[in-house]
Amino acid sequence: QVQLVESGGGLVQAGGSLRLSCAASGRTFSRYAMGWFRQSPGTERRFVAGISWGAYTINYADSVKGRFSISRDNAKNTVYLQMNSLKPEDTAVYYCAARVAGVVESHTEYDYWGQGTQVTVSS
Repeated sequence: QVQLVESGGGLVQAGGSLRLSCAASGRTFSRYAMGWFRQSPGTERRFVAGISWGAYTINYADSVKGRFSISRDNAKNTVYLQMNSLKPEDTAVYYCAARVAGVVESHTEYDYWGQGTQVTVSS
């Protein structure tokens, strides 16, 4: 089992920045690929960014490329999502997720999920 807890969400004006953190506990964190997803009311959960266990593979959704950056610190069992140049359309609940195999963009392929953290971007 892996337990995931997100933090760092909040209210920010358009153009601002936030840094989300996802702290993991349980089994060896470094064995897991990690993903960030987001979900707005009435929409399905969508891939934002993913990072492999050793950070050799990093993927981003087209909508966030050049603005968001995913990273991980295996010594601290934590994955981060740095979000810059935020837009109102980035408003959503952000979730981190873990899976044993490599990075994929389908939320159905992830085994463990956090509870989510709300990000609200005002115009």
